[in-house]
Amino acid sequence: MLGSLTRKMRALGFDTLYYSDGGDDGIMRIARSEGRVVLTADRSLAERARAGRASVLLISGKSDCRKLASLLVAAKSSGVSLARGGPFCSLCDGDLQTMGRADVAGHVPPSVERRHRLFFKCVECGQYYWKGSHWKKLRWLDRILAEVPVVTVI
Repeated sequence: MLGSLTRKMRALGFDTLYYSDGGDDGIMRIARSEGRVVLTADRSLAERARAGRASVLLISGKSDCRKLASLLVAAKSSGVSLARGGPFCSLCDGDLQTMGRADVAGHVPPSVERRHRLFFKCVECGQYYWKGSHWKKLRWLDRILAEVPVVTVI
């Protein structure tokens, strides 16, 4: 239910796991064992997570912009610090490796290769990224983040 927000959060530098392999018990087990915060729009899951002593933030809103704003408000009101680092792969949450034009030849469209100098490759799944028009679309989410204090991890 928060897949689109998950992908955007990864691109914005948040280590975000999207759990779709099982039920609520698995989500809570991973949250507790890995020290993660459960983000959910499901009120019953939020209640179960709290009862099971897992950290949880209940997210509301229809658009990703509203969901992100809701997340930041919920984190602030519950005292949860959000750690933000460099961008992660939006598909698998893997680390991104910086690459030049010569490194991506044949892996990205030729027109993209000509227009850009800086590229990124996921070390886990091999997905390639560059700062194209989709990057500009993420900047509005970055402005929302700038309005709320977030712990930055270098």
